Amino acid sequence: MKYLKALTKLVALLGVTAAHAHVVLEEPAALAGSSYRATFRVSHGCASSPTTGITVYLPQGVRGAKPSPKAGWTLTTRRAPLTQPYESHGKTVREDVVEVSWVAQSAASALPDDWYDEFVLRATLPDKAGALWFRVLQTCASGQLDWVDVPAQGTSTRGMKTPAALLDVLPRGGGAAHVH
Repeated sequence: MKYLKALTKLVALLGVTAAHAHVVLEEPAALAGSSYRATFRVSHGCASSPTTGITVYLPQGVRGAKPSPKAGWTLTTRRAPLTQPYESHGKTVREDVVEVSWVAQSAASALPDDWYDEFVLRATLPDKAGALWFRVLQTCASGQLDWVDVPAQGTSTRGMKTPAALLDVLPRGGGAAHVH
């Protein structure tokens, strides 16, 4: 019940600020240590120009990212050494995906300014609860938008022109289970 109240409060709060954000997560909250399906909603292009690329920068602590391909878009990932290795299926992981990019293969595949679309990846969230900010670079046929603004404190993005996508990682009740 406590979890439900916290989630309801968060959704109400995010409803106020999400109206101004233009790259947002479909599910704004998830449990610490859980497998999370991050669906990034892109609601417009850059000053009427169609979107030709989306790059998501994974926050520290997000592990094992696996992006979903999109027809007409080239999918790439960038891996980097981790400052904090972790164990997965009996192996030590020292390098992981830190960036995921989708690039339209042609002008016909680009996302028109007056349409919206979703870009999806799955990953395991950190075990620690708190705000998790996903920075997103939106590239367009003409120009780009860096969705990177993060408040100095708290989670309100009110007044920010290009806020990063916020995920509220909620504390897990009881023992954390390994889920895919």
